[in-house]
Amino acid sequence: MKLDVLAFGAHPDDVELACSGTMLKFISEGKSVGIIDLTKGELGTRGTEHTRKQEAADAAGILGISARENLDLGDGTFDLSHANKLRVIEMIRKYQPTLVLANAANDRHVDHPRAAQLVTEAAFLSGLTKIETIVDGHKQIAFRPAHLYHYIQHYHITPDFVVDITPHFATKMRSILAYKTQFYNPDSEEKDTPISSKRFLDFLEARCREMGEAIGVEFGEGFTSNTPLNYDLASLL
Repeated sequence: MKLDVLAFGAHPDDVELACSGTMLKFISEGKSVGIIDLTKGELGTRGTEHTRKQEAADAAGILGISARENLDLGDGTFDLSHANKLRVIEMIRKYQPTLVLANAANDRHVDHPRAAQLVTEAAFLSGLTKIETIVDGHKQIAFRPAHLYHYIQHYHITPDFVVDITPHFATKMRSILAYKTQFYNPDSEEKDTPISSKRFLDFLEARCREMGEAIGVEFGEGFTSNTPLNYDLASLL
C-alpha cells in the first residue's frame, strides 16, 4: 500500500497532538495517510499499553487514516541502533510516502528528539540500495521520501511553515480526547500528570491559535525543515 503521507510518533498520541489537523487536511484533499508509532507508550503514568492500544485505534478511526502500525521499540529505551533504523526503513519502503512527518527535533520528552533523529537517518538510508531489508520473504525496493518535516510539540519552536487546519480543529481535538486515560477527565481517579489537566487542553488550543494567527487564520499547525524550502516565486504572484 503506497501512502502519500506517513507520520511517525515516538508514542501513540504524538501525531494526534501535534499534526493531526494537517493529516485531516490531506485526507480532505483525497490524499492517503498513515501513522507509525515507535513505541506502545508503556511508561506513561496513566493507563496501560493495552488501553493505549485501543485509544490509538479509536483515534485512527476518528481521523480516517489508511494504516497504523506500532514498532514496539521500547518506550524511554529505544536508541539509534542499526536494528531500529532498519525497522523504520522497512515502514518507509513498505508505504513509500512522498512526505514523512516526524517528532520535534528538540522537546521536553527525551524520546521526541531521539525519534526525530531516528526517522531522519532512516529516511535517508532507506534510499540506499546496498541496505537490504527483507519482509515476509521479499526483498524491499530502496525508496527515499521526497520531503521530511518535523512537527512542533511542547517546546515553543519558530516554524518554517504553518498549515491552516481551521476546518479540522474540532476533529483534531476529538482524536486527542480518544486517549481517555491520558488527557483531561474530571471523573478519573488516576494520578494527575502535566498533560491530564484542563490547562493542557487550553494550551493545545492556544498553540494552534498562535500558529494560525501567524498566517492570518484561526487555527494552524507549525513545522520545521532540516533543509532549505524550495519556493516557486512565480506561484506567489
